[in-house]
Amino acid sequence: MIDITRFKAITFDCYGTLIDWETGIADTVRPWLPDPAMPIDLVISAFALMQARHQQVRPALLYPEVLRRTWRDVEGTFGWPHDEARGRAFAASAGDWPPFPDTVASLRHLRRFFRLAILSNVDNASLARTLRLLEVPFDLTVTAEDVGAYKPDAPHFERAFAALAGMGIARGDILHVAQSKHHDVVPGRRHGLTTVWVNRRHGRPGSGATLATEAEPDLTVTSLAELVALHTERCAAAGR
Repeated sequence: MIDITRFKAITFDCYGTLIDWETGIADTVRPWLPDPAMPIDLVISAFALMQARHQQVRPALLYPEVLRRTWRDVEGTFGWPHDEARGRAFAASAGDWPPFPDTVASLRHLRRFFRLAILSNVDNASLARTLRLLEVPFDLTVTAEDVGAYKPDAPHFERAFAALAGMGIARGDILHVAQSKHHDVVPGRRHGLTTVWVNRRHGRPGSGATLATEAEPDLTVTSLAELVALHTERCAAAGR
């Protein structure tokens, strides 16, 4: 078990970790499904594959355009008629996806003890809308728009390391917390970070809106609330 209290900063993935993007995606597209009985997880899995392709092939694309093209490809995958208005609506939806029920309270707790940062594969405008939902201020945000790349590539991490170093925080003092093994745990470990995997899909099959990837995090929890509980226990044991 890692000692959570020894870190000075926590870097988070946002969508999938803090934001329940699978629910947000499902709520957006469910009214568009030709067959209401179609399992929404099929659509979510198709989304994961198509999104990854656009992010990898065209890393300079802003995230709303990635979403628009991804929805077009999802339509093609299932043989649905192309609807440009739905593509535009999907492209604009990220900033409306809801936080997980435990997110805001957990961030409020962690804010008292750590510098907080977000490393996200979105654009600045979408993240700005999301930050209003999260309610808690962050010391640093790094987006795909900022660095012209998408995780799991290195630029998000490199930008964060430089910015946090300017705050007096070394790489060994950073805890990286994320739901996606593909986008975050694998590159986090590659860059020497201690990583926490938030297994938001525990009890459900498949990898949902992220690509399936094998990785060994330093710690696995099923929610941010569980991480907060571990931190609280550690503080109590240390008499803090």
